[in-house]
Amino acid sequence: MDGQFLAMTVWERLDAWDKWLFIQLNSGYTNSFFDFILPYFRDSVFWAPLYIFILAYITINYGKNGWLWSLGLICTVATIDIIGAKVFKEGFERLRPCQDPLFFQNVRLLLKHCSGSFSFVSNHAANHFGIATFMIITLRPAVGKWIIALYIWATFIAYAQIYVGVHYPLDILAGAGLGTLMGFVYSKVFCRQVGNFTIA
Repeated sequence: MDGQFLAMTVWERLDAWDKWLFIQLNSGYTNSFFDFILPYFRDSVFWAPLYIFILAYITINYGKNGWLWSLGLICTVATIDIIGAKVFKEGFERLRPCQDPLFFQNVRLLLKHCSGSFSFVSNHAANHFGIATFMIITLRPAVGKWIIALYIWATFIAYAQIYVGVHYPLDILAGAGLGTLMGFVYSKVFCRQVGNFTIA
């Protein structure tokens, strides 16, 4: 009983910290530029031309290895989506901050509506950290160290989920961890099958 009480206390403290940090990032540290740009940053449609260009460029120019690379990237995102939705979201059933009847009054929602899915984990964060990790590990030998900047790109997209009011910080951290893990796994499988993947 004491162990259960202690565990609940730790979770309650963590939840309180998570909500406090959410309020700081969502309502405290704001500006008009972020208000304008970050809703676009977290929109998958906004980035769709970039995704299509990368996949098309590599599959058209690098033959079989290009197709395998694209398949690896797609499998990374698909696996993350399934695990995020079926294991975490349905397993934890955590309400989004903009859905929680006990908390939504603290939310500065910058979208037209709040998504109906659960909050933990953030699939946006998971997908983009997965994409970034897969690309960094598979392309860095050919492209160079600058490709690590993809983590900055993924971080801004993940941060945007908090800023617009649809995810808590812990949703983002857990999503980033899930995405990084799956990106690492699939990139290592790809590298084992293909070896050095040279981008001209």
